Parts: sequence; structure tokens; C-alpha cells
Amino acid sequence: MRRKLAAGNWKMNGLRAGLAEMDALAKAHPAPAVDILLCPPATLIAPAAQALSGSRIALGGQDCHQETSGAYTGDLSAQMLKDAGARAVILGHSERREKHRETSEEVRLKARAAQAEGLMTVICLGESAFQREATNTLDIIGAQLSLSVPDESTGENLVVAYEPIWAIGSGQTPTPEQIGEVHTFMRARLERRFGSGVGRSVRLLYGGSVKAENADEIFGIPDVDGALVGGASLTAQDFSPIIEALEKL
Repeated sequence: MRRKLAAGNWKMNGLRAGLAEMDALAKAHPAPAVDILLCPPATLIAPAAQALSGSRIALGGQDCHQETSGAYTGDLSAQMLKDAGARAVILGHSERREKHRETSEEVRLKARAAQAEGLMTVICLGESAFQREATNTLDIIGAQLSLSVPDESTGENLVVAYEPIWAIGSGQTPTPEQIGEVHTFMRARLERRFGSGVGRSVRLLYGGSVKAENADEIFGIPDVDGALVGGASLTAQDFSPIIEALEKL
């Protein structure tokens, strides 16, 4: 059985005052029936690791460099994230693919470096509105999945998050049929590439305007093993109902 995962991506939000929200979330879920991952800005990872010590909430970064160290001003290595207290890292988010022009090949190199450090990699895939309307969504997802995921991936170090770009922060959500089609496709591709053992053990998340009001419906879709949540993960009040909806399964 794949253990469900509720992951929160804080993006470029959060100061030290936000640690109170993490503490409130930990107190609300002292023994969660699912895994909980919070990915705050890198500046908060170390203090959050200290504040959440003893809790069941894991911390992650939002990106890492493919090299361990070197002359890469402003970048952070997977080793640095781990040293600060991270156990995971989000890679290939559409905002980085678009605004930083990251390619799937670069995402794969970053993922390989993160996995080598023992970090769980949450690799994001998704199509634009134009690509969705052109009805080649599965071609886009298939190419991103093939090129972004390292050969060394396992069910322990890989999570794949499907985030249609047009749904992120827009309030729009794909239909259950659309989400199900992509998740079934990704599962089949992973099984074909890695074999049924690894392919069936990788957790597949949905992300894109996930909130308490639609969580039950989304989590009821086959092969949806949880969610990668954006804005609704910033407060315990908004994130807790999503976690609770996942725990009911």
C-alpha cells in the first residue's frame, strides 16, 4: 500500500512568524495517518526543523542545484538542504520551468543529485492551457516524465506531481476524468519503465487549486495518492481539512 502524502509548497511566502502556522499544524496532527511534507522558503528550513523537532511533519526545499558545491552564486545544493533539515525537494515546478527556463534534462540532473543525498524528490509535470486545448496533454506529460525522472528512482525517493499549469492558483480544476486519465497514464508509464514493483510504489500527487471544498472528490480518483498544495498550505486552518480528507481514505 502506498502511504498517502499531503505536501505543501509555500513558494516565495513566509517569514519566521509563519513558524507558528507550522506549529499549529503539528499540534492538529500529532499522529497523522498520512505523510505530511511542508516546503517553505529555504530561509525557514533550519528554524522550522528545530521548531518541528519531534513532530511527524517533514520539511523540503523548493529547488536545488545539480552540483554539490562550487561557484554558483545564489544556488543551493541538495547537500545544503539536507544539512538544514530537509528530507525532500520539489523539482521541475512549472514556475521554474517557465520563468527560469528549466528543461526536463536539467530537472533530471537535479533529481539525481538530490536522490544521491538521500532526499525524496517531488518531480512536477504539467501542461499549459494551449497544450490542453491542442489535445496533446498525454504527449507533453509523457515526454516530461521520461526526461525528468532519473533511472535510479525508486518508490522511496520519487514522488510525481501532476500540476496542470492552467489550474495553478487559478481556481480552475480539471474534471475528475481529466485528472484520472493523466494519473492512469503516468502509472502505466512508470510500470513499463521501472517494472510493476517500483512503478506501483511511486506516489502520484495532484496539484492545482486544491482546497478543502474539492479535496474529497480529487482524492477519490484512482491513482491519486495525495496532493501538492500551494496557497492553501500556508495556514493550518486551510491545510488541515485537506489532510483530514486524505486521512479518510
